[in-house]
Amino acid sequence: MVTAGDFKKGLTVEMDNGVWTIVDFQHVKPGKGAAFVRTTIKNIVTGAVLERTFNPTDKFPRAIIETKEMQYLYNDGDLYYFMDNESYEQLALSADKVEDAIPYVKENDTVTMRFFKGAPFSVEPPNFVTLRVTNTEPGFKGDTASNTTKPATVETGLTIKVPLFVEIGDLLQIDTRTGEYMSRA
Repeated sequence: MVTAGDFKKGLTVEMDNGVWTIVDFQHVKPGKGAAFVRTTIKNIVTGAVLERTFNPTDKFPRAIIETKEMQYLYNDGDLYYFMDNESYEQLALSADKVEDAIPYVKENDTVTMRFFKGAPFSVEPPNFVTLRVTNTEPGFKGDTASNTTKPATVETGLTIKVPLFVEIGDLLQIDTRTGEYMSRA
């Protein structure tokens, strides 16, 4: 059990029939009245973010989140198939559980999958991926110094903004946390 007075950023607890992670917290001691803990919490399954206050003595069970390295195999309509790198067991997930990660992942890439009580709830791609440009406007010579961008589609179907000198066939480094172009690979 964890008390609200012991909250830290990143701590995961079970409350209100859900699993929540502490995004931010602040211990408040007003001049009058009892102290309390003001928190911003995020539901790790639905992504909902709430601001709540707790009495520092409120107790919550700690949620144990497991992570595994999994290999993305293929998709079959609405299902996306992943393989456990250790047991070679295959797992099919629906599109809503993988929608944030799939634009950055090619077949056979390794992702991090998070589980709560044996059930997968999120898929996270690596922080940086290298993808090939499949479609973009032609580049112009001498446009390396300007700060203008153009849209480019990469091999997974993701469209990002890139500098004007990027051409079809170029390999790009992309930051999956922001979805932005980093450099040519």
